[in-house]
Amino acid sequence: MAQGETEGPVGGSAVVSSAATGKDGGAAHEVLAVVFQIRQNRLSVLLWCRALPPFEGCWALPGGRLGATEGLGESVRRQLAQKVDVRDLSHLEQLETRGEPGRHPGGRTLATAYLGLVPAGIDPVVPHDTAWHPAAELPCMAFDHAAIVGSARRRLRAKLSYTNIGFALAPPEFTMSELSRYYRAALGHDVAATNLRRVLLRRGQIEETGRSVPSGRSGGRPAALFRFRTRSLEITDAFAVLRPPQG
Repeated sequence: MAQGETEGPVGGSAVVSSAATGKDGGAAHEVLAVVFQIRQNRLSVLLWCRALPPFEGCWALPGGRLGATEGLGESVRRQLAQKVDVRDLSHLEQLETRGEPGRHPGGRTLATAYLGLVPAGIDPVVPHDTAWHPAAELPCMAFDHAAIVGSARRRLRAKLSYTNIGFALAPPEFTMSELSRYYRAALGHDVAATNLRRVLLRRGQIEETGRSVPSGRSGGRPAALFRFRTRSLEITDAFAVLRPPQG
């Protein structure tokens, strides 16, 4: 069974088609989706458990064979919708294509992978053989899917520095404390809420809503609610890097 690529909101139960060569004797082509969400303050990736060889019992990225009349984006959306029932993606982009001759034991198979993000606070209902796993602590993975997850993590970290892609990790409204936790989970290092607020306001990524959440039982000032100014991808600082704290 082979995997596929994904590009957008979709869903279904995870089954993978066999990776036979194409009708003209050339390489087969599959699409794969690396779907991330911040869950319990950890960057998590959606995986499904393979029931058949090769790699029986290992975990894999959702996806499947590219249809004869499908575009890549169309196929990715169909794969996600039909196989893992994920329809709440806030962002989807093409990540990379892999074509190493030995990447699939069933024969030469190209794989185009997509990066998809689900905002925090949504809990998609997924099939019984599908589960969220911490991206930093992957289980036994099939094929080269662990390496693809690594590529997706690096892409997300880079784009958090120079774009407003944080909108795809956050709910529509949030406190700065909440947003700093999402950034911390994705970047893998501490992010101070006050510094993040200053940086994102200066770059024009976020704005105050004029509302706040009540203070807790310990008292203190109500926390202001923020939102991203736009919920579509924009480059806001082409040369910026969000670095870990020094010292």
